[in-house]
Amino acid sequence: MSITINIEHAKKAYGKNVVIENLSDQDKPGEFFTLLGPSGCGKTTLLRMIAGFNTIEGGEIKFDDRVINNLPPHKRNIGMVFQNYAVFPHMSTRENIAFGLKERKVREPELSNRVNEVLDKVQIRELAERMPSNMSGGQQQRIALARAMVINPDVLLFDEPLSNLDAKLRVEMRSIIRHIQQQAGITTIYVTHDQEEALAISDRIAVMYKGEIQQIDEPVKIYRKPKNLFVATFMGQTNILDVDIDNQDVAICGTNVHYHFDRIANQNHVHKGKLVVRPNDFTFADQGIEGTVVDRIFFGTITTYTLNTKIGELVVTRDVNEHMKEIGEVVHLDIPVNVVNVFEAEGHNLSIMGDVG
Repeated sequence: MSITINIEHAKKAYGKNVVIENLSDQDKPGEFFTLLGPSGCGKTTLLRMIAGFNTIEGGEIKFDDRVINNLPPHKRNIGMVFQNYAVFPHMSTRENIAFGLKERKVREPELSNRVNEVLDKVQIRELAERMPSNMSGGQQQRIALARAMVINPDVLLFDEPLSNLDAKLRVEMRSIIRHIQQQAGITTIYVTHDQEEALAISDRIAVMYKGEIQQIDEPVKIYRKPKNLFVATFMGQTNILDVDIDNQDVAICGTNVHYHFDRIANQNHVHKGKLVVRPNDFTFADQGIEGTVVDRIFFGTITTYTLNTKIGELVVTRDVNEHMKEIGEVVHLDIPVNVVNVFEAEGHNLSIMGDVG
């Protein structure tokens, strides 16, 4: 049965350095929940607090209604997968996976049956007798995943498990992890600094910065409706344009392009703000922001253009099947209203939806 993880006003400090401050969160039973953020934001510290490897110095962590603050790691019934695989080099694949079961006094034939079952799930049955030293990084990570799963944990914890793998293996392994997690229905917390990975694998994402959660939401909402300017810029490449905000009208500084927003909270005076547009949201049009193509990079499925404009350098990404623009060509950019996000100077997102004016 899947459990709920409740974190209430958690705090962690190393001396005077506060890493986690008054952090609260609730992870739903059976969901795949990702902690995403830059290095040093506190995501791994929080994961280790949940695992019991780091102490909690304020607040509570609960599995369902049970407070686990002082419960040692081996009594929390967690499975954990680390960045560096952490497989035992002197044990075969089968022995590595069986280790946790033996510690729990699981006997034959149940032990072998459970090991064989997870070997099949992670697709390494043919490697059961092989030693880790004769295996690739991806194969060792599958051992680590199988070892975490075989004990039937209440919670699965992943600490940057794919960061040591090459790009192709990362895509392959994240699909395997997600598929197995969905089949098992185990509440899972996954730590990564990779935005694409988080978007692809998660039910919900918590974006962290300086020990605080900036936003918790579904991947599409995190990407399309970021709560603040940090989330917007962290979640992918952006073009940030200066704007003047006058009540519900937003004008891009240095251009004649403006938008009318039906809903912008508490705007009753003219002030400065920021308009955030992702490269793939620009479209080439007959009118709009004028610019000259100064660079073009072909990536196979997409083409990325760098444009020199009156308001600065802009990056535009378009499908490779569209007609390619030439370096030196003068073009115009349109911004579809449904992808526009306007932020006030303090960084909070003001926009909900808008109409071109």
